[in-house]
Formats: sequence, structure tokens, C-alpha cells
Amino acid sequence: MTPPNDARITLMNYDDPLEWAQSVTRELENILLQEITQRGRASLLLSGGTTPARVYETLATRPLDWSKIDIGLVDERWLSPQDKDSNAWLVRHTLLEHAKHATFLPLIRPGKTLNQCVHDANLQITHSPPPCAAVLGMGNDGHTASLFPGSLDLPKAISTLQPYVALDATGCPGAGVWPLRITLTPAGLSNIPHRLLLLCGKQKMQVLETALSCKDALDYPIRTAIDLPNARLRVHWCA
Repeated sequence: MTPPNDARITLMNYDDPLEWAQSVTRELENILLQEITQRGRASLLLSGGTTPARVYETLATRPLDWSKIDIGLVDERWLSPQDKDSNAWLVRHTLLEHAKHATFLPLIRPGKTLNQCVHDANLQITHSPPPCAAVLGMGNDGHTASLFPGSLDLPKAISTLQPYVALDATGCPGAGVWPLRITLTPAGLSNIPHRLLLLCGKQKMQVLETALSCKDALDYPIRTAIDLPNARLRVHWCA
């Protein structure tokens, strides 16, 4: 298939999964190095899912000064951070087992309510230098982060000025059996200068093409990342 040519995105396409992972890793490594050089510290937000796992494993082997890097999450399921279905567990076991000196900032804190966790996440990101990069994914339904089409909370999540919100995705197939979420919002993403969307497979590219032609972010929430000003979304797609 022919990838789309759209001025709103910068598209890099690959045929080899290893080349794809190495290319994304190099880009993230360079962003982190530049941020550490300029500011003395870097912050990176990561998504869950199977697609970015290879990138995280590769990134963990890079000779970065991990003691100067904070790792946060784009979104999280309302689960214990120790639960194997949580994004925190994925990041710990693909990245942080090797990059042991990085500081991890999970979204879910044991003993706190969902709203308290959202409050803490907003305090953390508001009173710290903005993350230098965010790694995003996209589902076959066009969701990114935990912005699911069909969620009753989606309009508020898209329009809010808060960086993080709680979202109930009950009834949304893409959310599976974990409807309660904390998610980064378009407002939160807008302050992050480097936004990378990682995709694998022809079906994901077909969804992206549909989203690019769709006019309503409520139908394809990935549009919220595509349409943000200041920096084009960088799409790394492996066929």
C-alpha cells in the first residue's frame, strides 16, 4: 500500500521491524541527549501496548545517563502498578529493568483514589519542566492514549485544559475489560515538543489514512495528536 502524503505528519516507513525499532530508538536517544545537554535533565512519556515494547528494550541498552531521565506514562489502566496488565508493568519490564537509574513516575499510586491520582499527575507535570517527548500508539478504533471513541467522557477530555483526566470507557471495545483510565489530554500533549506515533501493520496505516480524512476527533481521537499546532506528529510505521 502507498503511505499517505499529508503535511500534518512526518511519515517514516520501514519494511524491517528491527530497522523500525532501531530508528525510533535513535530518535529518542538524540532527543534525550539534547534535552540533558540543554536543561540538565530530561523527561519522557511512554505508552503501553505490544507495539512499543521492542523500542523500549532497545532504548534501555543505550549509554544514556539514566540518572538524569524521568520516565512517565501517557496513560494507564485503573490497576495496581504491579498488575501485569498495567502500562507501568510493561515499562518496568522492558525499559527499567535495564535502565535502573531512571526515575519512574507511575500514574497510579497505591492507596489513592482515581481522582487523587489524576490530581497528583497534574501537579507533577505542571510543576516540572514539560516532557521533551511522548511516545504514542493507536488502536484499530483510532484511539490514542486512553481517548476512546464512544466514551461519554471523551468530549470533556478533548476540551479540558488539564494535562491529565480520568476517563470512563465503559462500552468501548478498544478499552477491553479495563474501562477506567487516566489519560494525557490534547492540552497535555500540546506542551510536548516531540510527539512520536508508532504503528505496525497495514491495518494501522488504513486507520491512520481514514483518520486523516475524517473531520471529527470524536470519531478518530488520534486526530487530536495530528491536529496539534507547534510540531508535526512524527509517524514511524513498519509495514
